[in-house]
Amino acid sequence: MPELPEVETTRRGIAPHIEGREIREVIVRQRRLRCPVPEGLEDALVGRHLGAVGRRAKYLLLPVEGGDTPASLLWHLGMSGSLRIAQVGDLPRKHDHVDVVVEGGAILRYHDPRRFGFVDWLQGHPETDARLARLGPEPLSPDFDGRRLYAMSRNRRIAVKPFLMDNAVVVGVGNIYASEALFMAGIDPRRAAGRISLARYELLAAAIREVLAAAITQGGTTLRDFVSGTGEPGYFSQRLNVYGRDGEPCRRCGAELRLATLGQRASVFCAECQT
Repeated sequence: MPELPEVETTRRGIAPHIEGREIREVIVRQRRLRCPVPEGLEDALVGRHLGAVGRRAKYLLLPVEGGDTPASLLWHLGMSGSLRIAQVGDLPRKHDHVDVVVEGGAILRYHDPRRFGFVDWLQGHPETDARLARLGPEPLSPDFDGRRLYAMSRNRRIAVKPFLMDNAVVVGVGNIYASEALFMAGIDPRRAAGRISLARYELLAAAIREVLAAAITQGGTTLRDFVSGTGEPGYFSQRLNVYGRDGEPCRRCGAELRLATLGQRASVFCAECQT
């Protein structure tokens, strides 16, 4: 599943090609996504302009300018979705479900083999949408730090890794990056969230910021289905220390990496370096 760095990479990839452009045509080839593509979306968009592309957690927000009230497209890539820039004349492939054609001939093309993603049409300010209103802070924003993690974890028996993956605590720290940040901070992913000190949470918050920033810089993590908005794969997987490396030697101490299941997700860690 695309995580926050993959979505941010997509945002950066598509923005220069569509921001400020007039929408000339919308083509919906498959309406049956996780949430059906809204009826009438094609007519509602044509003739209006796209504003600055934003991101909230794993959602992409495309403001649509020119109407009487604020409106935007809310896009989620689901398990296997991707948004790419194509050009008029580029033939759609199988699973290319939605095209947004803008002036100049660029096409924002949505590809989703599993159809677990969606595009929705929001009327009004997007922050009032229930899916966005309950989200925690962005991990790279000033609102996120170790003090927040410490305060929210008090008396929590849940293991720290699924605690980090709770979007009400902090958004966008999915399985890959939670595993990597916990390794960087030297914290066992099985440890109860409520039994971690403020000092260690400060280290963990810094590790989360570092690993996410590095992943964004390198274009996200190469997953089977993920490519950026310009069609390029991510490269962060070349630096993964623990994720997907069960049974391999720890890059830090040489001990064999172990596997645990936490919150129904596989978690690889080093029992020597993470306590």
